[in-house]
Amino acid sequence: MNDFFKYLTTNEEDKTWGISFNVVGKATVPPNTLYPSPDHPTGYYFNWETGRTLSEYQINYITEGSGEIETAKGKFAIKAGSILLIKPGMWHRYRPHTKTGWIEHYVGIEGDIADRLFQNKILSADIPVIECGLKESFLDCYYKIYELAQKERPGFQLISSGVVIRLLGSLVSNVKNRHFKDTPLEVAMEDAKFNMRENLDKDLDFKELAASLNLGYSYFRKMFKKHTGVSPGQYHLHLRLMRAKELLLATDMPIKQVAYETGFESIHYFSRLFKSKMGMPPSEARNK
Repeated sequence: MNDFFKYLTTNEEDKTWGISFNVVGKATVPPNTLYPSPDHPTGYYFNWETGRTLSEYQINYITEGSGEIETAKGKFAIKAGSILLIKPGMWHRYRPHTKTGWIEHYVGIEGDIADRLFQNKILSADIPVIECGLKESFLDCYYKIYELAQKERPGFQLISSGVVIRLLGSLVSNVKNRHFKDTPLEVAMEDAKFNMRENLDKDLDFKELAASLNLGYSYFRKMFKKHTGVSPGQYHLHLRLMRAKELLLATDMPIKQVAYETGFESIHYFSRLFKSKMGMPPSEARNK
């Protein structure tokens, strides 16, 4: 998914629902890049010397790179797989390391239900960083919110609130289950699924992916199928087609662009494959 940010509108129904979204976005910060950049969203810009405070909760997921965050409670390290929890009125400043840059996913929320959720002892802790690892299920929550926000159909705030509750619930559960250690193979399978989720706009070289996980390709393929029930290629293809379906439903993007965004260079091949796997052509899926 390309970088973007969007300010979101709220109405009285959204506010009385208990969770409303102010901003959502994704940003890739390359190494040796000024942060925040001059085009940082207005209202959220800050400089390192003064830091900032916000009137909302922010849930930021760092999926690549490393950095640091400082609050009144001290300085804390950030690495890939960290979630930053920023609370209203909390002075803070954060930045990626110059040598690594980072990729950040973020949502800004407020409301009385948000207030109650953040009373949870894990979410209310003074430490603003939770190390949760690279979780496909977490990233999926951000992508679902992005898709809803890009279209802004009536009720999108209400649906998005359910997704962010799922995200926070998963985060709390992840912390509570830390003492149950995953095996190295389980970690590798989770990393593989995360990598596939991050690369829905292209074909993947699964031999390279296996090598990056320090696994032989045949063993990786066998274990992945045992873990998920399907081969790596079929798993990734399913994710891409589900992403295409979500784009068809949530946006007015032309079908040709949907094909391109999900890694298919030929609209004809995409349409045939979509119909074969989904049981209907893309045009019909859009009108459902």
